[in-house]
Amino acid sequence: MALKPTIYKFKIALTDLNRNYYDTLNLTIAQHPSETLERMMARILAFCINAQQSLSFTKGLSSAEEPDLWVHTLDGRIALWIDVGEPAADRIKKATRLAQTVKVYSFNSKSDVWWIQEREKFSQLTALIFQFQWKDIQALTKMVQRTMDISVTITENSAYVATESGECEVSWAPL
Repeated sequence: MALKPTIYKFKIALTDLNRNYYDTLNLTIAQHPSETLERMMARILAFCINAQQSLSFTKGLSSAEEPDLWVHTLDGRIALWIDVGEPAADRIKKATRLAQTVKVYSFNSKSDVWWIQEREKFSQLTALIFQFQWKDIQALTKMVQRTMDISVTITENSAYVATESGECEVSWAPL
């Protein structure tokens, strides 16, 4: 019998001071059985950082042909492709042919090693690569509950996250 995803519901009060973007997001997230809580929260942060009206989650780990998040134009083209994790350079090269803008958010403890190995290949691509700090992602996951209200304030390259069970700051750096 196949394992079912775990469902999380987030009500996010988003304040993005970098873009003067303010919104209340009601997200229902399906955590794939093979997905870690850290990866799921990195997806949610990537959503908040890039929030816009037509941004949506995809099938993610269930579909190798789709990114974690994307935006389509009115004529069906991909305007924004966002991968979370440490994808192969070939995958991102293909994404840069399909989408106007490609972003990658790496987040885990292997991120530094991945970047050292792949940096040369990515330097030839137009993708934007960012790295969340692993300790920050771990602190964020300690506050996660199945249903929760979150306040996310984005300034520069960090997000201040406040919940009923605590608060933390998650920072990222462009690679």
